[in-house]
Amino acid sequence: MSDAPDLLVEAPAAGGRPLLEVRGLTLHIPVPPHVLRAVDDVSFTLGRGETLCLVGESGSGKTLTAMALMRLLEPPLSRLPRGEVLLDGVDLMRLDEGAMADRRGRQLSMVFQEPMTSLNPVMTVGRQIAEPLARHLRLGRREAASRAEEMLRLVGIPEPGRVARGYPHELSGGMRQRAMIAIALACRPALLIADEPTTALDVTVQAQILELLASLQEGTAAGLLLITHDLAVVAETADRVAVMYAGRIVESGPVADIFEAPRHPYTRGLLASIPRIERRRAPVLHEIAGMVPGPAERPDGCAFAPRCALANAHCIARQPPVEEIGGGHAVACWNHAHG
Repeated sequence: MSDAPDLLVEAPAAGGRPLLEVRGLTLHIPVPPHVLRAVDDVSFTLGRGETLCLVGESGSGKTLTAMALMRLLEPPLSRLPRGEVLLDGVDLMRLDEGAMADRRGRQLSMVFQEPMTSLNPVMTVGRQIAEPLARHLRLGRREAASRAEEMLRLVGIPEPGRVARGYPHELSGGMRQRAMIAIALACRPALLIADEPTTALDVTVQAQILELLASLQEGTAAGLLLITHDLAVVAETADRVAVMYAGRIVESGPVADIFEAPRHPYTRGLLASIPRIERRRAPVLHEIAGMVPGPAERPDGCAFAPRCALANAHCIARQPPVEEIGGGHAVACWNHAHG
C-alpha cells in the first residue's frame, strides 16, 4: 500500500471519542394490526482502525441496522428510525438528505451483499468508481478516471485499465466484489460497512477478499463494521463482536472473550453449531431448535426464550437489560451466569 498513500486515510492520534457511536437505534414499522420490531434499541461503538463484526442468523436485523444508520431506507421507512448515530460526533439522524448525501461515500461507505445487483449494469466499472470522486473530491473527468484505475489496481484487479472500460457482467463474482470495495474506498471514508461481502464467493476468493479488507484497513484510521453469519470470518477478522438476535444485540465484547467464554445461550448455540471434525468419530452437527421470530412475532420478554433451555417464567415476562460484566463484555440475559 505504500506506493499509493494518498488513497488511504491517515492514522489518527490516540484517544478521543469513538469514530462511530450508535445509541438506541430503533426501527419499528407499523403494519396494522401489527408493529414490526425490525431493529430494537441497538447500541454499539466502533473505534478508528477497529473491526466490529455484527453476527447472527438471517432475520436478526443486521442488514436493516446498517441500512438505517447509512440512511438508505426508502420512504416511508426512511422516516421511521429513531435514536442517535454519531459519526465523529455528528448525529447522522438529524441531517437533512442533502447533507447526508454529502457524507455518504465521502465519510462513510457500504459494500453491499450482492455486487451484481448493486453495480449499475449499464455503466462501465471505471465510471462507477469515478462518480463519487467527481462528486465529493471535485476531480475532473480525466483525473477521476485515472484514480478509478488506480483504485482497481489497489484492490488487486489485474489489467485495471481494461476492467475500468468493461461492464459488471464481464467480471467474475470475486472481481465484482473487489470493484465494489474500490467504489466504497474511492473517497477514503473513515467508516466502511461491509454486508456479507464474501457470502456468494468460493472459499479461496473469500479469503482473498478478507485479506484485502484487512490490508486496506491496516495502518489507516478506517473503522470496519463487518456484517456476517460466518463465525469463522469473525474469528479471523474481528477485534470485537456484537451478537444480534431478533433485532437486538444480546451479547458483545472482545472477540477472544466471546469465543472463549460466551455468556448468552444464543451465542453458545451459535458456537456449538460450528462443525468440528474429530479423528475418532463422525462429526456431530449441533443446531439451535426453532427459528428467529419474525418482526411481528417478537414477545415482550426475551425473544430467545422459546428456543432456550435455561428459560423460565421471568424470561418470558420481561426483556433482560444489557448488563456490563467486565472488560468490555456485555450481555442481555437473566441467566447468563448459568449453563
